[in-house]
Amino acid sequence: MGDKVPEKAQAAIRHGGNLGKARLMFPEAPKPWIDLSTGINPHSYPHSPVPASAFARLPEPDAAEELKRLTVASFGAPSAGHVALSPGTQMLMPLLAHLALERGAKSGAVLSPAYAEHARTARMAGLTVTEVDHISDLSAYDYAVVVNPNNPDGRVTDREALLSLAEAMRRKGGLLVVDEAFIETGHTESLANAAGRDALVVLRSFGKFYGMAGVRLGFALAHPDIAAELEARLGPWAVSGPALNIATQALADREWQSFMRLRLAAEAQRMSELLEKVGLKIAGGTSLFTLVRDHRAKELFDHLGQHGILVRIFDERPNDMRFGLPGSEEEWQRLTEALLSFNHPLNV
Repeated sequence: MGDKVPEKAQAAIRHGGNLGKARLMFPEAPKPWIDLSTGINPHSYPHSPVPASAFARLPEPDAAEELKRLTVASFGAPSAGHVALSPGTQMLMPLLAHLALERGAKSGAVLSPAYAEHARTARMAGLTVTEVDHISDLSAYDYAVVVNPNNPDGRVTDREALLSLAEAMRRKGGLLVVDEAFIETGHTESLANAAGRDALVVLRSFGKFYGMAGVRLGFALAHPDIAAELEARLGPWAVSGPALNIATQALADREWQSFMRLRLAAEAQRMSELLEKVGLKIAGGTSLFTLVRDHRAKELFDHLGQHGILVRIFDERPNDMRFGLPGSEEEWQRLTEALLSFNHPLNV
């Protein structure tokens, strides 16, 4: 069912979700494709219809303020003034790096391995960035980033350790960014209620847990001066009217949130059991993704691709492979059959 895909072609997929590249790499793969390459909930929030006015008019300031108030109730931010809204947390990363530079930062560090865009955007902003293995190493730098829980391995960093690091950053005039994009799955305690500290910025994502990455909405929880500065740099109407409407519905729906946390936990357990059944070693994860580690990861990537299933591999960690969750029983069955048909001995 096909030759081995060249490594250069594999390296072209630098983020999850690039089905266009996958179709080019595996043109004979069965359709429809199953995209397990992201950590996005496959069960999107079932929002009510968005009013036509949300598409026709510029976003109303009142709608943004209402969403900020819901953010306080849902995330635990100190007040609406501590919240900056953006069209995805990706847009906030370079702004925060530039802000750190303006505060006098010269060097930055990311607790690694982590979402690669943090290091990339900080370097593009002009910081010298080091990737470190231990949280204790971060205090030597002026700008520090911790993803908690971590992507791609689900590593959890202790709340008290993060607060101690934030205090160390405050004393030196530095900045700590804690990316909580996957915290909705309930694996660790949020720092949202500590976001009033001058040296701490907490990032939250809408798209991951609510399964609506295309809405493009992110949150920065920070001291009001920092939150206001971020929104000023983003400019007016940074978040669309439809995004504000959908997110307001979702953040208010506590019943759906509770139900979905339980559902995702059960499906993550099912994924772990399936992967272990075929001899793959679980290396970490959250309720939205599972990381496995095996020396034949790229071969399994090719095998799954030839079956129309896209998973995430990593150029810098060639033994690692991340699986998101299937969205239907049919997708679970296709994944199971593809994994079972990869019947070569794996490194267990």
